Amino acid sequence: MSKFTEVLVVSPLADGRTWVTRKEFGYDVGEEDSGDSIDVPIGFMTDFASIPRPLWVILPRWGKYGNAAVIHDYCYWEQSRSRLESDRIFREAMEVLQVPKWNIRVMYWAVRLGGGLAWAGSKRRREKGLSKVAAMMPVKSVEVPDELRAKQ
Repeated sequence: MSKFTEVLVVSPLADGRTWVTRKEFGYDVGEEDSGDSIDVPIGFMTDFASIPRPLWVILPRWGKYGNAAVIHDYCYWEQSRSRLESDRIFREAMEVLQVPKWNIRVMYWAVRLGGGLAWAGSKRRREKGLSKVAAMMPVKSVEVPDELRAKQ
């Protein structure tokens, strides 16, 4: 069975939507020590699950699927895998976290149907030379990395 390689350690940023990883975080795809891993670097900025606000009552941005959402965000940013493979890894990671099956189905199909815009947006930002990995870690929660400012 696959597994997460570290405990997820994040801090919120001043924009109220973005969190930054404070420790390396990863996931072994397929099974533990498979040689296929996703390694999220320190300083990666995530919004966890990009769920529209009206749905937060049922599906909050952070839930039992939070670790899987960070891995998925990183896959969408890095784009070294296809979008389909990234979405399947998201589903697999939610299964590892024992997210309820109904929740996995809803989240998986939400990214399959609506994730194209996020995928294309990441590609455009990367082509412009922007990064979702902070060059310098914010010391205070009121600091916003330049990389995040550039995207707004």
